[in-house]
Amino acid sequence: MSRTIRALALVLKVAATTAVLTACATTPSSGPMGFFVTSTGPGNGADLGGLAGADAHCQKLATSVGAGERTWRAYLSTGWTSTTPVVNARDRIGKGPWYNAKGVLIASDVDNLHTANNVTKSTSLDEKGTVVNGRGDTPNTHDILTGSRSDGTAFSSAPGMPEMTCGEWTKSGDGSAMTGHHDRTGLATDAWSASWNSSHNTVGCSQQALVRTGGAGLLYCFAAD
Repeated sequence: MSRTIRALALVLKVAATTAVLTACATTPSSGPMGFFVTSTGPGNGADLGGLAGADAHCQKLATSVGAGERTWRAYLSTGWTSTTPVVNARDRIGKGPWYNAKGVLIASDVDNLHTANNVTKSTSLDEKGTVVNGRGDTPNTHDILTGSRSDGTAFSSAPGMPEMTCGEWTKSGDGSAMTGHHDRTGLATDAWSASWNSSHNTVGCSQQALVRTGGAGLLYCFAAD
């Protein structure tokens, strides 16, 4: 075998090995449900019973569709008040990847979720695989409670900062919480209107207040395992 042929064979072998390693490292395009928007909120505005109550709501809805064997967490941050621990939404939802109820990839990992995810109206399905109403639908329910900044972290508790978590998800009266738009649309075309997790505050914490700005007390739920 000539030197040229041997060199060519080596190049082809290396290329084939690289292709195999790349394929193994690529996130599969389909998988079991690990993400959904809740079809309903708990029903008491932004009073979710704290993080534990929100997680229980996610777990209950997942169980209702046969996905209760996984550990579900609500995508919520806390720590706005100086007396409560800082909890970042991005740190409590596992490592990914996450797929919707139809097996469509939403994000491969936490960094991808917060940079170049596949959260859209057509992919942000509820636990039953149903499209959630967005802007232009009646009623519009695209405001999803998050209490988070765009990178998935909690807001500052510095004096003078607006409330972002409705009393750490225990208030259903006065107050406010940060929401995101699952359909990536709003009143304007700026980045805030298109943000899935950090678009604008509510005008109160009651169920009526959430409805007034285009919400229903819905949550993002992620499988943490």
